[in-house]
Amino acid sequence: MGLKHSSSLFLFILFIFFFLSSRVCSQACLKTCGQIPIKYPLGTGSGCGDSRFTRYIKCDPDQQTLTLTTHTGCYPITSVDYTKQIIYVTDSSMSTCACTRPSQGFGLDWDAPFSFHDDTVFTLLDCSVDESPVFKPLSNSTGRVSLCDRQSSSICNFLYSNCRAISLINLQESTCCVYVPLDLGPSFEMDLQKLRCSSYSGFYNLGPAQESHPENWNYGIALKYKFNVFDEYPAVCGGCERSNGACGYNTQTSSFVCNCPGGINTTSDCFFLYNSASILLPWFSRAWMMYPLSWVVIWTVMSLP
Repeated sequence: MGLKHSSSLFLFILFIFFFLSSRVCSQACLKTCGQIPIKYPLGTGSGCGDSRFTRYIKCDPDQQTLTLTTHTGCYPITSVDYTKQIIYVTDSSMSTCACTRPSQGFGLDWDAPFSFHDDTVFTLLDCSVDESPVFKPLSNSTGRVSLCDRQSSSICNFLYSNCRAISLINLQESTCCVYVPLDLGPSFEMDLQKLRCSSYSGFYNLGPAQESHPENWNYGIALKYKFNVFDEYPAVCGGCERSNGACGYNTQTSSFVCNCPGGINTTSDCFFLYNSASILLPWFSRAWMMYPLSWVVIWTVMSLP
């Protein structure tokens, strides 16, 4: 075989190698979405993370934003506390001290794998005292009494008096209702049209020292999630992530897979990749399964005199 032929063969094989590498590597699950690290049970697309979460949480590869989608809209995820199993989201239609907006409300799908965290507080704003179901008539029909949390009435006072964006509207404090997620019912639905309220505000981790300063509140919604019925972190997933893999699932069978660097899927972990004797074997195996014709071409070229 001449030098010229050998050089051409080398360039040809090099081209095929990089072509197949780009195809195989494109299957890998992302470890981050923007500034947010991605760990189980979250994923960045189909086949990544827990299949129960894929329907609701996705990563936009162009905008690099992690988003929660429910039947009421799409909401950016600001951070995730994997230790406490909490997802924090924001709602652009929510009223805060920066801006007051009309809103349709917020709700979670009944079969979603998460629920409202106990630290989340919702405040209904500008509710109709005469028509809102959060106020019910007294038995003697002499007036109406609020069904909201009376112990948290100070929150309404601070919002209506110390929050500039809300205080400028000159609303009466009696039109404000504070309640915890437990009162939303099993459907986790907050339909402001049915509640006859024009807007709402949500916040979490409200401490006593911050109560009188609504401009410093953590506005948003905290959602808690569970790994499964027993809330047990899958042991096989721990081994996968410790080996620099991403926990996922087979889109056909829903069985567990560990997505390793280079897009290789295994049923355990990625430690085998760091064994120098077997680094290329999984890659060639996957590439052969995906593009057998390319390898036939390579073998034919190599057989030429």
